[in-house]
Amino acid sequence: MCMSVVLKPGTRLRSVTCDTEVVVVKAPSAEVDVRCGGAPMVPVGEDASGGEVAAPFDQGTLVGKRYVDADDSVEVLCTKPGAGSLSVGDAPLDVKGAKPLPSSD
Repeated sequence: MCMSVVLKPGTRLRSVTCDTEVVVVKAPSAEVDVRCGGAPMVPVGEDASGGEVAAPFDQGTLVGKRYVDADDSVEVLCTKPGAGSLSVGDAPLDVKGAKPLPSSD
């Protein structure tokens, strides 16, 4: 089951396998297969029967954290935590690190 959609900033998605919800912060203009728990995410408000969170996508999400892909082309903000991990296809998304503050002399 592949459900690639063209994302744009502000798009809200939810997981069909757990409670995770995200808001798209940055996305390419191409179709993107955003998943949570190993299953494609759907727009908030869309009815979709779920499934089980699949390993290895069972590490969970943290509210308020930004998640990015390896080439930094997709960025989402977690607005509701859950048991599933975020990914683009089978490539996991990583928590985005904080920007370092400039040093003061």
